[in-house]
Amino acid sequence: MKEKPTGITRRKALAGAGTIAATLVMSATGNSAAQTASESPAQISRRPRGSRLADIIASTPFVDTHEHLVEEERRTNWSGPVGGVPCNDWALLFSHYIDSDLQVAGLSGKDYTALISPDTPLDRKWALIEPHWPAVKNTGYGQTVRIAVRELYGVDEINEHTIHRINENYRSLVKPGFYAKVLREHAGVESCQVNALDVPFRETSQPLLLMQDISILSLGSANANLWRSLTDSAGQKALDLAGWHRVIDDYFTKYAPYAVAVKTQIAYSRRLDFADVPAEEAEGPFKKILAKEPVSPAERKALEDHLFWYCVRQATKHGLPVKMHTGYYAGHGGMPLDRVAQNPSDVSNLLRHAPDTTFVLMHIGYPCQEQMISLAKHYHNAVIDMCWAWIISPTASERFVRDFLVTAPANKLLTFGGDYIPVECVVGHAAIARRGLTRALEALSADGWLSRTDVIDLVEPLMRGNARRIFKLDQKERALANVPWLKSKS
Repeated sequence: MKEKPTGITRRKALAGAGTIAATLVMSATGNSAAQTASESPAQISRRPRGSRLADIIASTPFVDTHEHLVEEERRTNWSGPVGGVPCNDWALLFSHYIDSDLQVAGLSGKDYTALISPDTPLDRKWALIEPHWPAVKNTGYGQTVRIAVRELYGVDEINEHTIHRINENYRSLVKPGFYAKVLREHAGVESCQVNALDVPFRETSQPLLLMQDISILSLGSANANLWRSLTDSAGQKALDLAGWHRVIDDYFTKYAPYAVAVKTQIAYSRRLDFADVPAEEAEGPFKKILAKEPVSPAERKALEDHLFWYCVRQATKHGLPVKMHTGYYAGHGGMPLDRVAQNPSDVSNLLRHAPDTTFVLMHIGYPCQEQMISLAKHYHNAVIDMCWAWIISPTASERFVRDFLVTAPANKLLTFGGDYIPVECVVGHAAIARRGLTRALEALSADGWLSRTDVIDLVEPLMRGNARRIFKLDQKERALANVPWLKSKS
């Protein structure tokens, strides 16, 4: 079955941005002094339409450059806990990102496990959250959930009186076709770029909506179990490093025409100081790991360094940008801030070493975002992606946009990626991003740094044009309209 291509016009995007999402943007241009302390977020979001800039931002679709969405069928055919989808009720919206804020605020690990269990009664789930909800509902993560609930389920507040109605509306929404409805009609998203967490490349059933990255975290890992699970095009498993090179080569040959980029989040486990290690130095550690023999940290690093650059060269050969996690860690209680602070300097060495490779540096490197701006200004092959950043800190992200646009070239900034597993939360994140982008551009104009014409001219490239050019989406859409894996299933 072939997925139908869709042309998203500005008018369609405005209709599809959702009432709450669109009016959140409009409210960003209002006089904040007039917003009294008694107004709820829902009331503030329903202010009258704002400036022409706000109208344009509300009606322009995002190219969403980063998600971890599972396949829609995993949601609609849910029959029990599965990777990324532990339950099939309203608590799923609390299973990603806001779960960290809740636990940092005091929710125990035991209570969190009960919260996302399919066996816990709905009222009990709310009772677990309720003591901590006032502390987290105003964070970027908390506001994302609140906006999604208002937009998708028509419920202004999450409390003991509304959770059953929220759950009923949650269940009624989750049916075949709901991904397109949520993303295009409510979030105002033209297309997504998905980093699958379970396979190096996912043969998605909706390739034009859920475009895919190749995970070089997988292909570049020192993991013997993975080496044993993948084969080259001849069906041969890797018995040595040259064999694993063939697996990588064949993976790129097969999937690079349909991939938009490669992605690694190896920054969660090590520094980004990749030396260009030759194959002969990496062969020994590879054989040891394959034979289940111990290796030293230096040997493991040498192999990871070699495989990183091998994958980067394959990506560059096939015209794919390299997306890299930088900055803040998801989760809680485990972030080594000294390592995070080294990301910008480590990446600067990668940028110098591979001038023909486009590196997309994700999450603005928060909390080191000023250094990331300096990389975008200094290196032609550095692109900064705001995926996830808007909900880590909405206000820091707003300041980042202002600083970036008067410092570095505007064609090197990507302004939205939801970075979610539950698709529903993309709606809230997109609304926050639109509001922040509106406020940042309005402020640059009001302060005299940019003219009204300047800021209006920036909207289309910042929200979609830069992404379409960097990831060659015109070319990719032609390929994705005719993918071989859907032909074989039809």
